[in-house]
Amino acid sequence: MGHSYTHLTLEDRCQMAYLHTTGHSLRQIAATLDRAPSTVARELNRNASRTQGYHPGYADQQARARRWQGSKLDRDPTLRALVLARLQHGWSPQQVAGRLAVEQHRKVLSHETIYRFIYAQIARKKEYAWRHYLPRAKTKRGRRGYKGRSPASFITLRRPLAERPATVADRRTPGHWEADLMLFRIYGQAILPLHERHSRLLLAARPPGKAAAPIAHAMTALLAPLPPTWRQTVTFDNGTEFARHHALHALGLETFFCETHSPWQKGGIENAIGRLRRTLPRKTDLATLSNEHFTRLVQAYNNTPRKCLGYQTPAEVFRNHLLHFKCESTFPRARE
Repeated sequence: MGHSYTHLTLEDRCQMAYLHTTGHSLRQIAATLDRAPSTVARELNRNASRTQGYHPGYADQQARARRWQGSKLDRDPTLRALVLARLQHGWSPQQVAGRLAVEQHRKVLSHETIYRFIYAQIARKKEYAWRHYLPRAKTKRGRRGYKGRSPASFITLRRPLAERPATVADRRTPGHWEADLMLFRIYGQAILPLHERHSRLLLAARPPGKAAAPIAHAMTALLAPLPPTWRQTVTFDNGTEFARHHALHALGLETFFCETHSPWQKGGIENAIGRLRRTLPRKTDLATLSNEHFTRLVQAYNNTPRKCLGYQTPAEVFRNHLLHFKCESTFPRARE
């Protein structure tokens, strides 16, 4: 019959330290702990400090460090290559971990494991290029502060967010959009993203500037091809580039505006812009960005799994809803 072995616990080590300092022999300590004398001798020899003697806390740390064989990504090169490849495509550690769980029908690793692996490479090897695997490419963890925005300007026919239908807030109904403008270092260069609240689908255009008229024209061009059920409301911030918002009323869209200094009220588009900034930082010269490359960036966003969608992609959610809509609209009516 085989024997079962258990590691010494911190409580065992505390009792061992007390008995050892009070002059008990190795065999007496072993009998008290119900352990072999060789276990006690090996513990006192291996995990004692050379200068301070045997202390339970230090001994416990030494034992844990000796058993540690590296993180899962250190031990599994195949998994490490897969994770790094997806990080290179702009996925966040949470998206990588969540999608692996969906694909393999079990939890493979946590996003925290990925973060710790990346930051461990930076700390051990001082190779700061590892930070580019992370969404915001920071060498240290934590949030950065930012300055407040300018006050809102008066906008004709402006309706506050408080008047928006309450059903929009739960994100269950498609057709409710958020809009903002991405500005760049070179004056006049901008990208107009539109973010759908239910599917998290992103549409984007490259207007010739930030004037209100071309912005309204670009939004109309993006939203006009969609079915009416996907054109219900649009929420803006208080920038003057959206002063011609009422042009969208011709498409049956209602327009609403956030309170001043409250970008969190349209958090979906703020999050989307943060993701786009990973590949399009403010210093980017849009004149060097081809339309094909720009289209691929938007497609990459829409084909990246999201935790809030159960690790489906926005394109998958949009496609499923659109097919469902088409099936309903083409289904033959029952004869009366």
